[in-house]
Amino acid sequence: MATGKGDIELAGVYKRFGDVVAIDGVNLKIPDGAYCCFLGPSGCGKTTILRMIAGHEEPSGGEILIGGENVLGLAPAERRTAMMFQSYALFPHLTVRDNVAFALRVRGQPKAARYKATDAMLEKVRLTQLADRLPGHLSGGQQQRVALARAAITEPRVLLLDEPLSALDEQLRIQMRTELRRMQRELGITFVHVTHTQLEAIALADLVVVMENGKIKQAGPARQVYAEPKDRYVAQFLGGQNVFSGKVETVNGSSAVVHALDSKGIIVTLPPAQPVTGGARIDVAVPRDEIELRRPGTAAVAAGWNQVSARIRAIEYQGFFVKVMLDTGDENEFVVYMGERHFFKDAFDVGDVVLATWQAACSRLLA
Repeated sequence: MATGKGDIELAGVYKRFGDVVAIDGVNLKIPDGAYCCFLGPSGCGKTTILRMIAGHEEPSGGEILIGGENVLGLAPAERRTAMMFQSYALFPHLTVRDNVAFALRVRGQPKAARYKATDAMLEKVRLTQLADRLPGHLSGGQQQRVALARAAITEPRVLLLDEPLSALDEQLRIQMRTELRRMQRELGITFVHVTHTQLEAIALADLVVVMENGKIKQAGPARQVYAEPKDRYVAQFLGGQNVFSGKVETVNGSSAVVHALDSKGIIVTLPPAQPVTGGARIDVAVPRDEIELRRPGTAAVAAGWNQVSARIRAIEYQGFFVKVMLDTGDENEFVVYMGERHFFKDAFDVGDVVLATWQAACSRLLA
């Protein structure tokens, strides 16, 4: 039964363009009023899913339900979805007020009524003072707020955003992340946002959906997806984790010793649902900010801690932290995030030999 709610269900959705499979059997539920971000590299299928939800593209198979209603075959207006495009697509000859009011004008709403609704929306996006300006006289961030207001004025149950922050500089991106989140909470409708920027998805979303080659690799709350990646792809794409492979030497109940990174053995905590056996090759993730660097011989490493000898090959100052890149003898990048104050108490140099140490409990087995 159809409702006015904006919950979305994708059931076995796939999409082909000729012989190319763009979306490969996607199943997903997005709760009403959630902020959902589809995250992945170019060509992974995230924008295709957005267009199918909107009604601008039809799937080759499966169902799309909004508010419990199968919306396949319905026009975007009938689905009560609205799309905010990457280019904003504002009318250059219309004022801010008339741009926002345009959809209501097309619907035949009287001028007084549509301007009343428009002025209320402009107040929500903090553009009242700019109502009579043309888009060419606005900053990028102001133009984006006009585009957001124009999409929201139709009172959709789902607002779809296609790479909405990609055209902004870094400072504006941060400001507009805050603005988007505020607007989503104030409007109380479902936002579905496509991005290839990891930090953007993590900062905004209640539900992060990581995609690769038309498939969902992992979906869940932002903190869970970031801190508990299920596999190597998710861990490496989201960043913040060092990922390496190794051979299991011994298994002792809830932990295993793995030969990796030219170490004497790295202890990995094993979750109950992922038993391993000796001789198996496994992927392991370690959060970059959980690793400490020590100078060799300064202090004994405590029991239950792993240690790897490495040489510093690069250092990047990032402001509130310092990114230290290590050569561990492994083909994969190994990085440590050190707090700025902690690093400069006894700063390392490129070429220094160090011990990278971390608690065994921080080593996560990947599927």
